[in-house]
Amino acid sequence: MASTENTHLTQQSATHNLRRPRPADGAALHRLIAECPPLDLNSVYAYLLLCEHFPDTCVVAESAGGSIDGFISAYIPPASPDTLFIWQVAVHERARGHGLAGAMLRHLLGRPGLVHIRQLETTVGPDNQPSRRTFSGLASSLGAHIAEQPLFGKQLFGHGDDHDDEMLLRIGPFASVPVAA
Repeated sequence: MASTENTHLTQQSATHNLRRPRPADGAALHRLIAECPPLDLNSVYAYLLLCEHFPDTCVVAESAGGSIDGFISAYIPPASPDTLFIWQVAVHERARGHGLAGAMLRHLLGRPGLVHIRQLETTVGPDNQPSRRTFSGLASSLGAHIAEQPLFGKQLFGHGDDHDDEMLLRIGPFASVPVAA
């Protein structure tokens, strides 16, 4: 952890430094997402905007060697101020299998500025079992219910059969998560 950052800005996982993204991370985040199929790749500009406008609801997992091995993009929907919508969860292949996605999710929910969050939402393709296991495990650890309903059918993506349906997972309600130290 960098000595110049407050502990509520940066936190260690067992293997990674968990921190807010910075605009300087934008290109590396774009590369990470490109290396994590089946995630939809957005423009570098989109990742720069996430770093600039939504650092309080996004998290980067940086290895001791400085590589960005994980990223979660998220935001609070304007009509649901007690909900955190998780947009993308990416963990590089070299960092998988160690609970990094779950650690990043718990880190986000434990940030001081997010203690009011009582519900988490995300979309997951029907065949994305790793993500489903991660979110099911999170729901269990929070003692919260998980519900699923269709959100976006594949026909809405305009790619023919190139995109799966997106199912909305809703976890909650849950009590506040202890503040990240």
